[in-house]
Amino acid sequence: MSATPVCVALADDQALVRAGLRALLERQGIVIVFEVDSGTSLLERIAAQPVDVVLSDIRMPGLDGIDALTALRARGDTTPVLLLTTFDDSDLLLRATDAGAQGFLLKDAAPEDLRDAIARVAAGETLLQPVSTEPVRARYRFHDDQAPRETFNEREVAILRLLAGGYSNKEIARSLFLAEGTVKNYVSAILDKLGTRDRTRAVLKAITLRVI
Repeated sequence: MSATPVCVALADDQALVRAGLRALLERQGIVIVFEVDSGTSLLERIAAQPVDVVLSDIRMPGLDGIDALTALRARGDTTPVLLLTTFDDSDLLLRATDAGAQGFLLKDAAPEDLRDAIARVAAGETLLQPVSTEPVRARYRFHDDQAPRETFNEREVAILRLLAGGYSNKEIARSLFLAEGTVKNYVSAILDKLGTRDRTRAVLKAITLRVI
């Protein structure tokens, strides 16, 4: 019995980009329920046509991807949102995380990475594809009282790096030859040290503080 295909909404102001994404995703077995060219249109369409995942450009004229995400969450819509970004978008990552984004993906990602990212987000995971760390560090400065008061051991740093790659606890356990429960405990300790309960925000903060 085949798995139920993931249903996606596309939001991008460039018609050629939408056409390319549609062709790529449909070849991967993903169903495109609708496509729109603005955040405003996204809000209108998704109210009538629910989807499993929203794949949206982070930058669009008028109501951009983050503003649309904020509006979705404000009206109680919890549809996972995966934002497409570029290296010069690093100044928007924390804002998007605060708004409730489930993940970020670079626009030049390989087709299989895009497919896997959509599947992960649809399954409830958060995803932060590795981004250029220096622009993030340059734009985000946490106050001294936000810095972690405890140091991170080698194992915690290794796990943080895998979290930055979008790995699930199960995948981290497999990569580091640890029990999944042990990884869960490590992740919990890492989040406590960084003062957040969100994995994506923890990775961004770790990058800023040069933990990874």
